Amino acid sequence: MSQTLALLHTSCVLVPVFTRLCRQMLPEVAIFHMVDESLIKNTIARNGLDKRTIERVIMLLACARSGGADAVLVTCSSIGPAVPVARQVFDFPVLRVDEAMAEEAVRLGFRIGVLATLSTTLEPTVSLLREVAAARSRTIEVEPCLCGGAFDAVLAGDNDTHDRIVSEALLRMMPSVDVVVLAQASMARVIENLPRDLLTRPILSSPEPAVRQAREILCQPVATPGS
Repeated sequence: MSQTLALLHTSCVLVPVFTRLCRQMLPEVAIFHMVDESLIKNTIARNGLDKRTIERVIMLLACARSGGADAVLVTCSSIGPAVPVARQVFDFPVLRVDEAMAEEAVRLGFRIGVLATLSTTLEPTVSLLREVAAARSRTIEVEPCLCGGAFDAVLAGDNDTHDRIVSEALLRMMPSVDVVVLAQASMARVIENLPRDLLTRPILSSPEPAVRQAREILCQPVATPGS
């Protein structure tokens, strides 16, 4: 029986990104997208994820389930802290986009740089890295960097300025850390446009590890009697 993955976004910008990855990595899994921009707008306006927005995330996850989803991937890091709450409510897999990336970052290095264009994303990502490190009994140092002006550039339709600001911050950060984490899924394309010889440290973005995690959950081989 085929499986279905729902993807909950706070921006339509991520729909083609995850559609492409799912086609490549989950060709046997049906997908559908849900976009609610008010989730991130309210989180930014309130300078963090509040109870009301968490409740709305829970409601949307329930809608995804009733729409046929066997699992849901929440693709926005700013609302990622709602995922642990959702896991207490639902008995189906709810995935957090940056979770697999955080696991890899903690495995790869002691000094972890984190780039974000929103403080509402930077803070949850730093917290997640520390939580993962504590769970793995690892000691880490986190170097956070807020790329000022980059998010405003995207809102104005100026992707080139966004990418330039993030790229410059990334290149400045690399010499002082073991690994760099791009806190937002929308930042992933920045890596693709940089010359390989400039990337002297591992650079992690969340979309591909998140879809890989979904594949591990949804595409597990079915056990046969006696196996």
